[in-house]
Amino acid sequence: MAIAEPTYIIEHKVGAFEIRAYSPYLVAEVTVSGKREEAINQGFRILANYIFGDNNGKSKIAMTAPVTQTAKSGQKIAMTAPVSQIQSGNQWIVRFAMPANFTMESIPKPNDERVKLIEIPAQKQAVVRFSGLCGQGDIERETNKLNNFLKSQNLTTTHPLTLARYDPPWTLWFMRRNELMVLVD
Repeated sequence: MAIAEPTYIIEHKVGAFEIRAYSPYLVAEVTVSGKREEAINQGFRILANYIFGDNNGKSKIAMTAPVTQTAKSGQKIAMTAPVSQIQSGNQWIVRFAMPANFTMESIPKPNDERVKLIEIPAQKQAVVRFSGLCGQGDIERETNKLNNFLKSQNLTTTHPLTLARYDPPWTLWFMRRNELMVLVD
């Protein structure tokens, strides 16, 4: 079953690491509080309600991938400390990418005021891909790898790290596609 993803071009690839140039796309997002796992589950449910018809047109919107989660921060955090940012924050932005056929004018408006529709501009992301359950140890390990990759490529960032998940929860842990992504300056 093919699920749509935001459009990107791989500009550079080294093993599990990629530098991607994303085209602009729309997201539905919600900000939730709590521990990381609780927040992704709560945010997912709110956004799933929206795409399953809790909108002004009672329209179903096709599921896309990935579902992303970013620690919300009032300030930009240097890439040298993304794990402490994840551990210390309790607010999270959870996003669903919207199908490419929608524009801000044509997409159904959410009935739930917590759901915001946002246009993401074209951007460049550094990404590391990994499988597993996305436990804190996995995130710390992959964050260190991504930091080392950024240093090796002489890339910098002052943006928060985003965890992207691509598979439904019934996917076997060793077959899951996960990514850590960060906007590069």
